[in-house]
Amino acid sequence: MSCVHLTEAGTAEPRATDECPACVAIGNADWVHLRACLTCGYVGCCDSSPYRHASAHFEESGHPVMRSIQPGESWRWCYVDEEIG
Repeated sequence: MSCVHLTEAGTAEPRATDECPACVAIGNADWVHLRACLTCGYVGCCDSSPYRHASAHFEESGHPVMRSIQPGESWRWCYVDEEIG
């Protein structure tokens, strides 16, 4: 693994674990999977979801690493280097 962002990623706990708060706020219940920001704990829906709130969070905040919070998954994704860890 050559991505420094994955190596130095934080350990922020997700603010939610069973819904995408941004989707709920706009009345959408059609998210696919949830991702949590390791910098601040923001939870957003994945890129397979209509609104892609996890990617939007990266674009707005610059926080580089999200992790899956799906049961049984522990991988992390760096948006900057487009690398999984």
